[in-house]
Amino acid sequence: MSADRWELLDWRRRVAELYSRVRGRYAADPAAAHDLWRRGRDELFATHPCTPLPRSVRQGFGGLEVAAYDPAYAFVVEVDTDVTPRRFTVGSGTGEAFTYEVIGAVTLPVGRLEVLWLDDYAGGVFLPFADATNGVDTYGAGRYLLDTPKGADLGDDDQGRLVVDLNFAYHPSCTYDPAYSCPLPPPDNRLDVAVPVGERWRPGSP
Repeated sequence: MSADRWELLDWRRRVAELYSRVRGRYAADPAAAHDLWRRGRDELFATHPCTPLPRSVRQGFGGLEVAAYDPAYAFVVEVDTDVTPRRFTVGSGTGEAFTYEVIGAVTLPVGRLEVLWLDDYAGGVFLPFADATNGVDTYGAGRYLLDTPKGADLGDDDQGRLVVDLNFAYHPSCTYDPAYSCPLPPPDNRLDVAVPVGERWRPGSP
């Protein structure tokens, strides 16, 4: 492998290791798990060769903007698998197409989100969403919550229910560098309400 590929492998390993530590702490103290997640991502963004931050802003990087933890946006829910399976493609900012399969849905106080299987990469659960903060306090195209092909996995409880904690919402890499090709949330995962927790970003920010 080229040096760049070894660096990408290390990035993905470190993301997966971070989420493993988060899952280990989450059941006992979700707020502490969130703080661990925030600090771990700041370190990766600041120091790793695969950071999506442009070189022009790395030296002055002081950490990602993340809202304070709010337990009102933390949910552990059953996944409704009684859905009509369907496959479809969604584009990205660079024009690349990504294939999704609907494998379930979760109903939250803020709305209903389809749980997707992302065929690309090695395959895995993918839960992106858009909400009323997009283009104002968050990236216009939406955010991600789960992306298990890349290690972003909050896990489940001992009853098999999925952890859907919106405090852990984060922006795709294309937020910071348009050269990245990022799958976008499909129309059925666009919430009508604002989700004021998770990672923040304002138009014009690096």
